[in-house]
Amino acid sequence: MADPRAAGHWPTPRRIATLSVHTSPLEQPGTGDAGGMNVYIVEVSRRLAERGVEVEIFTRATSSELPPVVEMAPGVSVRHVTAGPFEGLSKEELPSQLCAFTNGVLRAEAANPPGHYDLIHSHYWMSGQVGWLARERWGVPHVHTAHTLAKVKNRFIADGDRPEPKARVIGEEQVVAESDRLVANTRFEAQDLVTCYDADPTRLSVVQPGVDLGRFRPGGSQAADRRRLGLPERGYVVAFVGRIQPLKGPDVLIRALAAGPMRNADVTVVICGGPSGSGLDRPTSLIELAASLGVADKVRFLPPQTGEALAALYRSADLVAVPSHNESFGLVALEAQACGTPVVAAAVGGLVTAVTDGVSGVLVDGHDPADWSAVLARLLHSPAQRLRLSVGAVRHASNFSWDRTAEGLLRVYREAVSEHRALIAARLAGSFSW
Repeated sequence: MADPRAAGHWPTPRRIATLSVHTSPLEQPGTGDAGGMNVYIVEVSRRLAERGVEVEIFTRATSSELPPVVEMAPGVSVRHVTAGPFEGLSKEELPSQLCAFTNGVLRAEAANPPGHYDLIHSHYWMSGQVGWLARERWGVPHVHTAHTLAKVKNRFIADGDRPEPKARVIGEEQVVAESDRLVANTRFEAQDLVTCYDADPTRLSVVQPGVDLGRFRPGGSQAADRRRLGLPERGYVVAFVGRIQPLKGPDVLIRALAAGPMRNADVTVVICGGPSGSGLDRPTSLIELAASLGVADKVRFLPPQTGEALAALYRSADLVAVPSHNESFGLVALEAQACGTPVVAAAVGGLVTAVTDGVSGVLVDGHDPADWSAVLARLLHSPAQRLRLSVGAVRHASNFSWDRTAEGLLRVYREAVSEHRALIAARLAGSFSW
């Protein structure tokens, strides 16, 4: 029999189990543990369903009032698995509930005819642990996306942040070793997987995340967008969007506001997001920091925004700052650029891919507030350069889309399914050889 791969007839999975243990795609990005990974799972799942692949997302139930199954979109369902107490359990405590979560996932599959799922795609290391066990039980390939890596985060840890525990490092090493396929967001993440985790390059694929180019786009009136958000119509606006935690570096932006040329600029810094991670230890720390530096009157805090309100925030800003200490990709940077707003970002991780230095924004080496102040002030006082970067930002963002991401994942899925079937066929043939 001819190899179907040779003719390009890669089998497309009918139904996949997507695992997202610690955060639900139904949660609001920018709060708690919900962030870019949530956006990724939502957008990719919808587009896979549009291509005829049914997606069932397993996540931990965080309320007794949640229904067992919610239809997120046609062809996409979210299953709430009971594992541990509904509330009061931090992400760091969740590994103790992986056995209970795995049991819920296996039970859901057992209630269906054999072969219900063709493939497992896990997101983040805890989900990878569950996927590793489900793969053995179901006999299907397991694809894993890490999104963040403990060894990399610990290498670039922010002041005041807690290092990732050894248990996570070991868990990630196990998942990397046992997954059939690994998907990295950028070539830099792929290199980290190989050099830090000894990943097999032949099982590693790079599939870049995308951006909703229909929602995040230039247009409208900046003044109207500012009025909508209650921001000053006059003066400059620099926005930060993301979870409030040391890793994301919002303090760098506030310190930059108080340092060097930014201190005397007519500028408002907008911090949009909610406390997360170690930021929960001091949820008012940024407010206190702004007050201690004497710039509280120049800082506005907004809760996480969704949909058109988020796009309006990007468009209302003259610049968007992403001073993260590490990012596996940086969806905020891509969304802002799609709206035509130049981005000033730290030259770390995936931000080097998400932002083209000097074309769609500016990359800053390090996190010295004085350096950030100088770069931000220079751009704010140069409308011609901001206009040039704005044009480049829209052009750069147009190279990324969730449709492209979904197609890339489908290629990985087809290869994984085909190789898995070929392996089974070879084992069966070997068992009947004389």
